[in-house]
Amino acid sequence: MDTTLRDGEQTSGVSFSASEKLTIAQLLLTEVRVDRIEIASARVSAGEFEAVKKITTWASNNNLLDRVEVLTFVDGETSVNWMVDAGAKVMNLLTKGSLNHLTHQLKKTPEMHFAEVKQVIELANAKGIICNIYLEDWSNGMRNSKEYVLQYLDFLQHLPIKRILLPDTLGILTPSEVTTFISELVARYPTAHFDFHAHNDYDLGTANILAAVEAGIHGLHLTINGMGERAGNAPLASAIAVINDYVESVETSVQEKSLYTVSKLVETFSGFRIPANKPVVGENVFTQTAGIHADGDKKNNLYHNNLMPERFGRQRSYALGKTSGKANIENNLQQLGILLSDDDLKRVTQRIIELGDRKEMVTQADLPYIISDVLDSNTIVENVQIVNYVLSHAKDLRPSATIKLQIDGHVYEEHAQGDGQYDAFVNALKKIYTQKEIELPLLTDYTVRIPPGGKSDALCETIITWLHKDKEFKTRGLDSDQTVAAIKATEKMLNII
Repeated sequence: MDTTLRDGEQTSGVSFSASEKLTIAQLLLTEVRVDRIEIASARVSAGEFEAVKKITTWASNNNLLDRVEVLTFVDGETSVNWMVDAGAKVMNLLTKGSLNHLTHQLKKTPEMHFAEVKQVIELANAKGIICNIYLEDWSNGMRNSKEYVLQYLDFLQHLPIKRILLPDTLGILTPSEVTTFISELVARYPTAHFDFHAHNDYDLGTANILAAVEAGIHGLHLTINGMGERAGNAPLASAIAVINDYVESVETSVQEKSLYTVSKLVETFSGFRIPANKPVVGENVFTQTAGIHADGDKKNNLYHNNLMPERFGRQRSYALGKTSGKANIENNLQQLGILLSDDDLKRVTQRIIELGDRKEMVTQADLPYIISDVLDSNTIVENVQIVNYVLSHAKDLRPSATIKLQIDGHVYEEHAQGDGQYDAFVNALKKIYTQKEIELPLLTDYTVRIPPGGKSDALCETIITWLHKDKEFKTRGLDSDQTVAAIKATEKMLNII
């Protein structure tokens, strides 16, 4: 059962609209193909009611209504009538699974609580509603008041309920405790259907899911991206991957290839960002960064495990940066269909390392620009060097530039203003070349390119066309800063003339 739309929405700062809930519900049941979804808590708000109504109407029209569940409360007729009005047919009744909760929150005896639970279940059944029972704080109940838990379960065996839902409400259990507690209950109540609901406070959610499955649990509660209270719930994608790879006796209907799609959709709707290193759905989890790993991938897949990206509709990529190494770069070139000589490959590798020292990662889309820049630079002898420069830009003040230039070993320094930072830089340059009685070429075209979909820190290629003594030529510069890229292209021009 996926509970993203109920427990997942309890993530701090998250609230789905009715339309967003409907879209996610449709995707979960028809594309991801989870067995059931828990979509809301009864009585919360008018907006919640509207969302439930939208989903139940769609589910009823598609024969899926029995797979849509709503959290309800022991409140006499109130939640049951809310369910009927919303068109829902399956309720998950929240009851007390520990003596501590029962005594200090409800201030009731077990017998009083059991009687009220029975009353709600009988009322719901009379109105055609299927009942499941949550034992809230069950994990603490098993730790500290097992006699109460067993007394309650003995009582529930005689009621018309479909599933008993066992939540680790505070995320406190260890895998060994999960194994012990669930094994005991499954053996003691062989005809009961138990679900396990794991929270992730100690980052043990997925490990506890695996322990529960191996102990014989019949159902699991999971959320997209591990959303939920505090540290969240056990994540659907990780749990499915673990079950598929480590539990031969269990099969699920969940479609692995749809997990990434629904993950990104929920990320967008919720504003709850997925960590880049989150297993299965994180942006970096199928990216090799170290060159030794990329090299190993070409040698009998030495650095692959069973989590192949293709399973989840994704592709392996090779990051480009200071730790890339030649193998990473070769893999990227191969994907682009580019072949370089060994010498050129060494130069490109060195340039990527230099760039990696200045920015976190170079993308594959940056690579053609880097190659172009490196190969273009190979043909130019550096007699002129821009040693240093300072560029300034302030509101209501003209941009200015101070530059230090070395020409054949002689150093020149000038300051100028201009209509922009690059214009100020060129004006300072003109002052130096006027002293040397050398006329600079005329800038006839200025083109800026960034990779498709490039971010604000993407590499920027500036291509400048110059006219010099009736001859036209181009130079290019590459940097994550557009003005710096233009200065690099200008430095190449100075060496050419």
